[in-house]
Amino acid sequence: MSDPAAEIDVLLVEDDEGDVLMTKEAFEHHKLRNQLHVVPDGVEAISFLRREGEHAGAPRPGLILLDLNLPRKDGRQVLEEIKSDESLRSIPVVVLTTSQAEEDILRSYNLHANAYVAKPVDFERFIDVIRQIDDFFVTVVKLPR
Repeated sequence: MSDPAAEIDVLLVEDDEGDVLMTKEAFEHHKLRNQLHVVPDGVEAISFLRREGEHAGAPRPGLILLDLNLPRKDGRQVLEEIKSDESLRSIPVVVLTTSQAEEDILRSYNLHANAYVAKPVDFERFIDVIRQIDDFFVTVVKLPR
C-alpha cells in the first residue's frame, strides 16, 4: 500500500463550474490532503501536463480526473495524447463524466483510461465517489513517483 500520509497533486480537467465546486467541496469535506489543480479545457490540460506557458511551474500530477466533454480539445483527444506520450502515459487517468454511453466507456478503455466513472447527480453520492477515487488511487494502489 502507498503511504497514507503521502500527498499527491491531482489534476481535474473540467469545464463545468458546478462540478469543479463539488469536487473542491469533496476534497474539503473528506479532508483530503492532496493538492487539487483545475484546468477548464483540453488545451489547458496538455499545457499543464507539459508545463508550457503559464503552467511552466506546474507539478506533475499523480492522478488526472478527466471529463470527456470539454471545449477546445475534448477529453477523448486529451486521453489519447496523454497515453501516447511516453513521459505522461504512466499518470493514472480516471475518466469522470456524465456520459454513460457504452461507446464512450469502450473508447476510453481502448485509449487506456485507468478507470471510467459516471458522475452521480446526487451531491452526497458525488462527494462519496470522489472520496473513493482518492482512497483507491492514493491509499490502496502504488503510484509511480
